Amino acid sequence: MVIPEAVESNFQYVSMWKVLSGDRPVADLVDRPGLSVCWADSAFPFWNALFIPERMGSADALAARLQDAAAYMRAKRHPGLVYVSEDFLSPGVRSRIDALAKDAGLAYAVDIFGMAGEIPVGRPQAATPLEFVRVSDDAALRVYGEINAEGYGFPPEAGQEALRGSTFWKSTALAFIGYEAGQPVSTAAAIVNEGQIYLALVATRPHAQRKGYGLATVRHVLQAAYDATGLTRTILHATQAGFPVYQRAGYRRTTLFLTFRLAD
Repeated sequence: MVIPEAVESNFQYVSMWKVLSGDRPVADLVDRPGLSVCWADSAFPFWNALFIPERMGSADALAARLQDAAAYMRAKRHPGLVYVSEDFLSPGVRSRIDALAKDAGLAYAVDIFGMAGEIPVGRPQAATPLEFVRVSDDAALRVYGEINAEGYGFPPEAGQEALRGSTFWKSTALAFIGYEAGQPVSTAAAIVNEGQIYLALVATRPHAQRKGYGLATVRHVLQAAYDATGLTRTILHATQAGFPVYQRAGYRRTTLFLTFRLAD
């Protein structure tokens, strides 16, 4: 039996990515049998995603889904990932997923952790040298994208393209930049998604990491989201690098997404 929080994490991931990928001009959001499609064909790889949303009890069924995903990705200009929740796989299927992915022409990419928490209400914010400014114009949006590209090891042009021309990130998302002595160094955004607060695009420039700026930015954004909405339930999906930061912010792991890219 799949635990409810794993189901919640899958639902939030897919539904949020329908919005975020769908914010790009040429996004494909048309689902295929056994695949939830959130593909912007963007130079920012995170916006190109395929999810296997069903519970997989058969290796043959998973093999077919992975083969379909690989065929889809081969037809696209930019790379992306196919996501499979570990909790949606029976033990026998889980033990074979790497071999099935290889047979489909896919290679392991990165683990993504589904996490959930409650925004702490009434807790004083810790002192920080950062000044936080909400993104409200195109110049700030460009900086926001560049920080994310730098933080995740992508070229700056990918970060610029990820958000260029977006009204959503300037008005709907609560997207903030943290400034250290007037220089932009960190980002985080809170978005209302299906009655919960989704935390997205958290990044810190490499030279400013390990100073607590990521945690400070997350806490500021969550407080802003609570003040604006009154919602406390919050969801995110984290890489291994971000996982300990989110734990310190009060999140806990709920599931693990195995991700695969096209093999070289």
